[in-house]
Amino acid sequence: MRVGAHVSIAGGVDNAVGNQLDVGGNCGQIFTHSPQVWQDPNIGDDEADAFRTGTGESLKGPWVIHTSYLVNLCTPKDGLREKSLDSMQKEVDAAAKLDIPYVNVHLGAHTGAGVDGGLDNAVSVLDEIDVPDDVTILIESDAGSGTKLGGDFAHLGYVLEESEQDLDICLDTAHAFAAGYDLSTPEGVDETFEELDAEVGLEHLKCVHLNDSKHECGTNKDEHAHIGEGLIGEEGMRAFINHDAIVGNEVPLVLETPTEDGKSFAWNIDRVRELRADEN
Repeated sequence: MRVGAHVSIAGGVDNAVGNQLDVGGNCGQIFTHSPQVWQDPNIGDDEADAFRTGTGESLKGPWVIHTSYLVNLCTPKDGLREKSLDSMQKEVDAAAKLDIPYVNVHLGAHTGAGVDGGLDNAVSVLDEIDVPDDVTILIESDAGSGTKLGGDFAHLGYVLEESEQDLDICLDTAHAFAAGYDLSTPEGVDETFEELDAEVGLEHLKCVHLNDSKHECGTNKDEHAHIGEGLIGEEGMRAFINHDAIVGNEVPLVLETPTEDGKSFAWNIDRVRELRADEN
């Protein structure tokens, strides 16, 4: 079972390996820098080598790089588009340096360009990126608030179909729930995967951000809860974790759960393993 968390690279990207082991994970996600600012990855050759070596010796993998929150692929604004493109290029180059196979990105908000215009903007930015061999960009599903795109699975399918890049997707369970896909029951989980398959294709599901939700289905509110303790709940999480679309393809589960109520990543990773074991 591939399960891990989004961990810190404070003190050097190679520290992420130990941080992942500390919470009991065997795969995971990182930022290459603060996600709140425009900043280039600054990864030295020695730390990159230590990261690659540590990963190969100690973790099952894979790792995922999550891009800056400032990146907006859908924007109609030229300046923001260029900054987003530049940031994306540097992230995929960093992934190649670290032997990380995936770079995860939100589509962003169309801010008045309209859904069709925003999606076409995203495709045009993605098509300008020089993606290194062995690196794939993952488009993440969104909660869909405001003018943000990616809450509807059809948005993801359109971008994958129209782009010249070989793209795949990352499904965030809390985002999907907030966007209206009811994951709180086994029937709802089945229906969600059926729609994802119809709109995108399950073969493109390469990563899951596994998070419970503090808000009701369809509210477009993105706030994560501990696994099984939010409004998706234990029944829905158990059904999701044990679904053939996850188990059969060994899709990595990366947690972005909160640290609160005396529970952190380690507790949530243990909970995921318990819920998988419930079915075996």
